[in-house]
Amino acid sequence: MSLTVRYFASVREAMGIASESWPTDIPTPTTVAQARAALVARGSPWAEALAESRVLRAAVNQQMVDAAAPLAPQDELAFFPPVTGG
Repeated sequence: MSLTVRYFASVREAMGIASESWPTDIPTPTTVAQARAALVARGSPWAEALAESRVLRAAVNQQMVDAAAPLAPQDELAFFPPVTGG
């Protein structure tokens, strides 16, 4: 799977990066929730930036989705806070 993960606003600041390719050492997720959980399991900084206690929005291919949304090869997954500035 060639999934791209993008981070915006405070999530990007916490991560220290704007985007990354899905890590090859982590099983391929099939939903947004699985992707988030797998990234959190990597530890810091993912654990803090994507913690379940943080209210975050997600988009797949620039379309807002919920946690149950499916992921497919070549998708772009983005995480960002509910309110972002310009």
